[in-house]
Amino acid sequence: MDKILIVDDNPSVCQALELLLELHDLPSISCHSPKEAITTVMHQRISLVILDMNFSQDTTSGEEGKDTFYQLRQIKPDLPIILITAWSHLSMAIELVKNGAADYLNKPWDDEKLLVSIKNLIEISELNQANEYLLRQHNERSANLKSHQLCGIVFASSSMQRLIDMTLQIAKSDASILITGPNGTGKEKIAEITQANSSRNNQAFIKVNVGALPHELMEAELFGAEPGAFTGITKTRIGRFEAANNGTLFLDEIGNLPLAGQVKLLRVLQTGEFERLGSHITQKVNVRVISATNSNLLDDIKAGKFREDLYYRLNVIQLDIPALKYRVDDIIPLTKHFLNSKINLPLEVERTLKTHPWPGNVRELENSCQRAMLLNQSSDLSAADFGLSAIKITPEKLNNELTKTDITQAINAADGNISHAAKTLNLSRQALYRRMDKFGIAK
Repeated sequence: MDKILIVDDNPSVCQALELLLELHDLPSISCHSPKEAITTVMHQRISLVILDMNFSQDTTSGEEGKDTFYQLRQIKPDLPIILITAWSHLSMAIELVKNGAADYLNKPWDDEKLLVSIKNLIEISELNQANEYLLRQHNERSANLKSHQLCGIVFASSSMQRLIDMTLQIAKSDASILITGPNGTGKEKIAEITQANSSRNNQAFIKVNVGALPHELMEAELFGAEPGAFTGITKTRIGRFEAANNGTLFLDEIGNLPLAGQVKLLRVLQTGEFERLGSHITQKVNVRVISATNSNLLDDIKAGKFREDLYYRLNVIQLDIPALKYRVDDIIPLTKHFLNSKINLPLEVERTLKTHPWPGNVRELENSCQRAMLLNQSSDLSAADFGLSAIKITPEKLNNELTKTDITQAINAADGNISHAAKTLNLSRQALYRRMDKFGIAK
């Protein structure tokens, strides 16, 4: 634990200060000369220094303390130093405060004033250290992101930052990934980032919208078919698994796969083997499968519409994308990205965009931006250009309509950080706590 260093040639002063600090749970150590002080700061964890200005009986000039101050600042520039002396020298005090001294007190000191100064300085120092740590993390993360393929994704929210970090972390593995989230949140974009940063990035990347395939043709599309396998097929059809061999297969809307197709998909995931429709020849492939759904597959399992064993094969790792209304910090960067023009976005329009619930998520926002560019006739955009009504989407109305699910999802998306969750919901912390009480949500 970091300690406060007391530097004074008078043992009684050191003992008095140590006792005062101990009574307020502030650990401290003492030394009696500038040389000891410098050695201590160099080799121990010191949070703050209380430094006497005079160490020789035949001088009261303060020069010794001044020299020690500058040496300590050279060793550790951010170390808070409180100067304390029985002999006040105003010009020296001004000089040292200008050069970084945290405070300058006369002996005998005021206990209360000294304690307030110490606690404030330690708090500020800890806050600065925390900010420096966060800045280092941000810079390291930025450098990390620059070294990866992000496929043009635009985001500013902490929830998306965590999602992207996790995506990049697991991209190099061959584990099956299940991407979940509402329609229009960007599940395909996350799949693209995964593939682009994987060891298979130079191999085939095949995308299949399972929900758009006719049920009677779904098996043929995924696994291929031989001539005569069904009416109308006159030549061999290569399936998506075969086309994706050694690469990646993205199965969107996987919840729409019928049970018969689920059985074959489970076999491929377990063994890498399948047969084309109308063929008895077993083929073997090496394919990484990324799937996505806006459905609750656990509910589908209970309803008998989705195989539980397949679910756990697909869901080795799950990436959940929050709805756009829980990523308020992403809305304006995405808007400016989609507008891709010099059209001005007034502050009142930004507020309107940020309070709209966006049930269609990023896809709805993109469509609204395209609408705005087509309809706008001036240099400034209005809410009406986006098809939004300021009366309909006031924050008050939105907040009053918040459901228990809305609040729970916002808290989960913020990893339990109430301040962040409140921000995404356009609420104060106190207002969010009141709604949590109302819905019986544990704090």
